[in-house]
Amino acid sequence: MHDQLSAAKEILSRLVAFESVSGRPNLEMIDYIRSYLDGFGIASSISHDDTGKRANLYATVGPAVDGGVVLNGHTDVVPVTGQNWTSDPFALAERNGRLYGRGAVDMKGFLACMLAMVPVFKAQDLNQPIHISFCFDEEIGGFGAPILVDDIESKPMRPRAAIIGEPTSMKLITGHKAGLELRTEITGLEAHASNPTKGSNAVETAALYIARILETGRRMAANPVVNSPFDPPFCTVNVGRIEGGAARNITAGSCSFDWEIRPVPGEDPHAILAEITSYADAALLPSMQKTAPHARILTIVEAEVPALNADENSDAVSLIRELTGLNSGSVVAFGTDGGHFERAGISTVVFGPGSIDQAHKPDEYVEISQIEQCLSFMHKLALHQTR
Repeated sequence: MHDQLSAAKEILSRLVAFESVSGRPNLEMIDYIRSYLDGFGIASSISHDDTGKRANLYATVGPAVDGGVVLNGHTDVVPVTGQNWTSDPFALAERNGRLYGRGAVDMKGFLACMLAMVPVFKAQDLNQPIHISFCFDEEIGGFGAPILVDDIESKPMRPRAAIIGEPTSMKLITGHKAGLELRTEITGLEAHASNPTKGSNAVETAALYIARILETGRRMAANPVVNSPFDPPFCTVNVGRIEGGAARNITAGSCSFDWEIRPVPGEDPHAILAEITSYADAALLPSMQKTAPHARILTIVEAEVPALNADENSDAVSLIRELTGLNSGSVVAFGTDGGHFERAGISTVVFGPGSIDQAHKPDEYVEISQIEQCLSFMHKLALHQTR
């Protein structure tokens, strides 16, 4: 274990140094991972986005047969802009039993554990394979995972289970909410603000649209799902970013905002979206078009994150219980790439080192003890796959 822990720290230092912020190219990091695997004679396949600037990686250790387990994590991290760090966020720092750095817990710590364990996996006489995979752009909508799953399904061997290593404090997570990642673009008409009746103010329309979104959120909060394990036990909405207008004395000719819907499993987010967009089309757009016939309100689904709702008797749940002794699983409100694997028919759970409470914050860290627990689990997994 000491050798793997030292290796995990070294690898995590390398991974944190890649400023793999979501939406940016990640090919340099993928090349590092691929080169590392090549050093152990392990081939990997790469799948790209449409631009060719972002990529997933998938590799197999062991025999090319059905029944393997996929270990999966995302390569991207959230930005550090505006955050007050006490050390360089892209230089791993060890202090008081913790490893600090952007992505240390979400989720390059798990990636480092996977890679540190490769020589151990390689040394075992595996009867069933262990697959390791890396996705791009999970943080902004899970854009890489569907492409990765398509790549997996093109292979001759089919995994029976997937473990998504998001930070769960090494607790078994069997479910999470779904999500729609949305962008609304409003086009109005600019005019001098001394007579706003000659224009159509896109910012004002956005304010009314957002008010309707928030009203819908309050209504859903007032009607929680009975006996739901989720916290909160209802569908949530959030408007996270807005921009528009040119100056205070000009009616805004355009405005856009980014928002999301996170339903509990079983709820249809598209029905919620349709209700809100119908209001916009019926109540807001006609008044805009009285002075601006070309006015429009367009809402775009930029990404859809499927819910995860693992059966208590599924292969992935049974595997984690067998290796850890955990008797029950729980759910989380945040989304993961796990829903894409489950949608493809691969039994999936979320299980990884570190706490989500430390993610996305300045001075993000993962406890070294959590890395040790993760490595210990992977040792048990390697022995399990020799049966």
